[in-house]
Amino acid sequence: MNKITVIFLLPLFVLTISPSIAQVTPPEADIIEFERLKKIKEPYELGVDSKPKEGAPTGALTKYVWKSEHIYPGTKRDYWIYVPKQYDPSKPASLIIFQDGDIYLDLTDRSPGINPTVVLNNLIDEGEIPVTIGLFITPGDVGPGTPYRGGTTNRSFEYDSTTDLYSRFLLEEMVPEIKRNYNITGNPAGRILVGFSSGGLCAFNAAWHRPDEFGNVISHCGSFADIRDGHEYPSLVRRNPKKPIRVFLQSGSQDINVIWGNWPLANQLMANGLEYAGYDYKFVFGDGTHSLRHGGQLFPDTLRWIWRDYQKGD
Repeated sequence: MNKITVIFLLPLFVLTISPSIAQVTPPEADIIEFERLKKIKEPYELGVDSKPKEGAPTGALTKYVWKSEHIYPGTKRDYWIYVPKQYDPSKPASLIIFQDGDIYLDLTDRSPGINPTVVLNNLIDEGEIPVTIGLFITPGDVGPGTPYRGGTTNRSFEYDSTTDLYSRFLLEEMVPEIKRNYNITGNPAGRILVGFSSGGLCAFNAAWHRPDEFGNVISHCGSFADIRDGHEYPSLVRRNPKKPIRVFLQSGSQDINVIWGNWPLANQLMANGLEYAGYDYKFVFGDGTHSLRHGGQLFPDTLRWIWRDYQKGD
């Protein structure tokens, strides 16, 4: 009897622990969709604030490696810290955290970057945003991959999940590491989480769980889709008391439509949910695809909007 029990229970156990990666070949429709995106030329270019300006002091960008021993044990990741020339250790600096930091820095072929450090150099120099330290962080190198697509990184588990794990990772591992060497503000209004695609969902999710620490979100083509329950956020926003989070959303009419959902529709639903719940939010819906081209063009004005009433010396 015991042998029969083991024979029937073992397959069920295997399916329970790994249903999301059982299928590693994307559906044919998704392959066609991603090929479609490659052929589209987007009408967006970086503006003057995203290009070096004469006289603007240049901040320092330094690369490090982080090995997680607490929240995501067994993973390691690259990260970069940007420190503006104007940083004064006696005064708390604001903090901006970029998920998929390598994409934003244009170190991959996923999407064109947005020259974020140049934007920070320029806007800090012009006094339009506070003196700000930047953290550019990548996902963990080892993990279960992405549902229906496979892979071996921890990106989907970290970014597409809707638990509080990632906010804990930032607050229990990364932020303390930054604070060991730099004086950063504890005011959530002085902190921004930024992300593209699944990183956009991740940014919102971390702020949702800890609005007392992160008061601003910038989501570029956010994956509010059914990858690991991110599609539930429009309803959660409607049904829960409003949280003190300022949100910028950007998507485009030619964004992806794949097995996990329709990104243009998902972002419109998210914006509608924020509107219904009375959030301080801005939604820019253009003609772009699943890339940072439009978000990059908008980025300087996005920072101005996010910090339009923030005390620059706070």
